[in-house]
Amino acid sequence: MVSVNRMTIIGNLGSDPEMRFTPNGRPVTSFRVATNWRYTTSDGERREETEWFNVVCWSKLAEQCNQFLSKGRLVYVEGRLRMRSWEGQDGQTRARNEIVADRVKFLDRQSTAPSPDKVDEGDSGEFVPEDIPF
Repeated sequence: MVSVNRMTIIGNLGSDPEMRFTPNGRPVTSFRVATNWRYTTSDGERREETEWFNVVCWSKLAEQCNQFLSKGRLVYVEGRLRMRSWEGQDGQTRARNEIVADRVKFLDRQSTAPSPDKVDEGDSGEFVPEDIPF
């Protein structure tokens, strides 16, 4: 039986990324992305709803996201959906859905471009229509 677990979102960062390291030194960066859905009700009223997504990146992608992303930046995120659960300090079980990203594209230009020695030559961060999987 074939199965697919794939998420693709385009939205804006709600806050600066947070980078941590696992006990064995592997970098992990997390951030939240807001997507907006605009629609018109049957009464002609225009509305907008915002959905928030938790995103987690690992290794080199985690380092790049931490270095180049900041609150408000427009990003394309592609990865798999994972539900993580843990027990809080109060003993309650908590759960969170998050996208474990394997691809993040920076869609807008920063006001101050990074110096050329900091840019990964293999990935300019530019978005091209061929990158959209649909």
